[in-house]
Amino acid sequence: MKSAATPPLDLLRGTLDLLVLRALSWGPAHGYAVARWIEQVTGDVLSVGEGSLYPALHRLEERGWVEADWGVSDNNRRAKFYRLTSVGRAQLRVETSTWTRFATAVYAALEAPATPAAPNATA
Repeated sequence: MKSAATPPLDLLRGTLDLLVLRALSWGPAHGYAVARWIEQVTGDVLSVGEGSLYPALHRLEERGWVEADWGVSDNNRRAKFYRLTSVGRAQLRVETSTWTRFATAVYAALEAPATPAAPNATA
């Protein structure tokens, strides 16, 4: 459960696309299911609103990484179901590799010991 002291983190640019692709790697899903999966697997640290999710899904569809068809959700409501294309699955591998390298580099910088200050050039 989120508290006022720990608001949800804003998603870094590009991270939402990666998380949506990963959510869809498990099979077709409608937008609400994608958002809920992201919230569940991140322990509710990341929250995806409709104003971010649906533009991301449409962007991924325009790129050919996902396709969508209308269907009926678990609660018998009409919903658009998104699924990864083969190009999207390949892109997921690329994005995962890139993001892992980035996260590893940031973590290394955060864990690095302090370095001595540069020598004073005027001394």
